[in-house]
Amino acid sequence: MEFEKGDVVQLKSGGPKMTISDIGKYNYADYDSANCDWFIADKSPWKKESAIFPLHSLKKAE
Repeated sequence: MEFEKGDVVQLKSGGPKMTISDIGKYNYADYDSANCDWFIADKSPWKKESAIFPLHSLKKAE
């Protein structure tokens, strides 16, 4: 599956919808990875979270 910046994704195991802000080689030297951003809505104001995930662990959100 091919991903691009701006795609909305989720972990294959579930979790929040996230937006890909960048794709490259990060913590996982052998894998292309995505830097993903999402917001936690139960905080006031909303809190932005960010993490890096290997592309093979992601799916496009429905």
